[in-house]
Amino acid sequence: MAFFERKLPSRSTTHFDLATDRGVVAISLRRHPRARNYTLRVGSPAGSPVLTMPVRGSLAEARAFLDRNAGWLINQMGRLPKARPIVDGATIPFRDVAHRIRHTPGRRGAVSVAAAEEGPLLLVSGEAEHLRRRVIDFLRKEARRDLDRAVMRHAMMLGVRVKAIRLRDQTSRWGSCSSSGVLSFSWRLVMAPPFVLDYLAAHEVAHLHEMNHGPRFWHLVESVCPETKQARAWLNREGLRLHAIGAEPGRTPMPLTEDDRNAA
Repeated sequence: MAFFERKLPSRSTTHFDLATDRGVVAISLRRHPRARNYTLRVGSPAGSPVLTMPVRGSLAEARAFLDRNAGWLINQMGRLPKARPIVDGATIPFRDVAHRIRHTPGRRGAVSVAAAEEGPLLLVSGEAEHLRRRVIDFLRKEARRDLDRAVMRHAMMLGVRVKAIRLRDQTSRWGSCSSSGVLSFSWRLVMAPPFVLDYLAAHEVAHLHEMNHGPRFWHLVESVCPETKQARAWLNREGLRLHAIGAEPGRTPMPLTEDDRNAA
C-alpha cells in the first residue's frame, strides 16, 4: 500500500517522495527536451526511480502521473534482482560462461583466467579491498577488446566511420550513438553471450546511417547481424541480471533500453 504527499510542488522541486510499506522512496524528476509524455523508470544511476517529463510539463500533472502508476512502480521495484557482490568465491558470467572468483594475493599480475576441476576461474591478485575494482577493470578491458573488433567489422560492412568508442557503466541504456560518430557502450556487455555484444555493436554502428528506429534502420542491423531478434530477446529477459552484478550498495538495477541515439 502507498501513501502520497499531497502538498503543491514548487518549480524548484527535484524529486517526489513516495511512501510505501517498505519506507519512503525518492522519485527523481527529469525534464527532457525530447519528451512528449510523462514516463516512469524503475531506477537511475543514483539508485532512485526517475520520472521524465516534458520541459513545459506541469509538476502537478507529473505528481498525478506518479500517483496513478505507483502500484506498477512498487511492483516493478519488488521484482528487481538483488545485488550480487563481486567478492572472493562469487560466480560471475564472462562471455556468458560462469567463472568463480578466487582471490590469490601472492600472484603476480592483476586478473587472469584459469581452468580448474570445478570450472573456469578468475584469479585475482593484490589486496582484498581492491578485488572488486580489479575484476571490473579486467572486464572493461575485455569489453573494449570485443567491442573494438565488432564495431570495426560492422563499420566496414556498412561503410561508415566511427569517431570514438567509449565504455561506461550505463544504467539507462546498453549503448548510444552521437551525431558526431561517438559510440558508447556498457562494459557489462562482456558478461553477455558474444552474439548479444555483437548485436549492440551493429545497432549503434547502423545509427551512423539511420539516426532513428525506422524500417530502414532495422534492415541495416539485420543485414549485418542475423541474430538481432535473439539478442534483443536475451537482453529483455536477462539484462537486469547483468546489471545487478557488482552493483554498489544502495544502487538499484533498472531495465536498460537498447540505446539513446542522441546521447554523447
